[in-house]
Amino acid sequence: MREIVLDTETTGFDPDTGDRIVEIGAIELLNHLPTGRHYHVYINPERDMPAEALAVHGLTSEFLSTKPKFAEIAAEFIEFIAEDSRLVIHNASFDMKFLNAELRRAGHPPIAMQRALDTVAMARQKFPGAPVSLDALCRRWGIDNSGRTLHGALLDSELLAEVYLELIGGRQPDLVLVSAASPQEGAVESGPQRPRAPRPHPLPPRLTKAEQQAHAEFVARMGEKSLWLRFAATTP
Repeated sequence: MREIVLDTETTGFDPDTGDRIVEIGAIELLNHLPTGRHYHVYINPERDMPAEALAVHGLTSEFLSTKPKFAEIAAEFIEFIAEDSRLVIHNASFDMKFLNAELRRAGHPPIAMQRALDTVAMARQKFPGAPVSLDALCRRWGIDNSGRTLHGALLDSELLAEVYLELIGGRQPDLVLVSAASPQEGAVESGPQRPRAPRPHPLPPRLTKAEQQAHAEFVARMGEKSLWLRFAATTP
């Protein structure tokens, strides 16, 4: 299964009032394991960066003015996320709202919301009442987020990928038993097992006579009221 852990950075909070995406970062997972492939791009928002956005992202209007517009990177972004890949996003409704606004503006169909898996919702279900920000979840699992002094889409995607793996059960979420209907070499089969036939001849005792004598002397020293002797007397 291919998944894309994705984050965007924007000029504000609402694309309907003119806010735009300025950065996209995405990490590829295959069967819940990072493949090393990623997608990262800065985008010219075709507007000046508000002062509050500058403080959060550390980007300038001058820097972004030299970057491609969303319409110029839309095709390669769509290719990277592929139609059959699930999108893992922290607060998915926010990023999807911006991505679909940009896609529509560039003449592309929107992304179906069903493709998005919201890690905020997952964390709230797993830890009711606890903080579920990306920083809070990193602290919960000891994930190093010391480099997150500013918001950056690629770094946040890398951190979110680690958080996501913890949310779904750690580093080996797909470790399952193989059913007897589809056995594989070296696999553990589940399901009912045929009862073992009794041995025709019992195995010889592994204790030496000296060990048996030492054990008998040890039990005798415990006295007649010892638990050992009480349970031994009731054992068939």
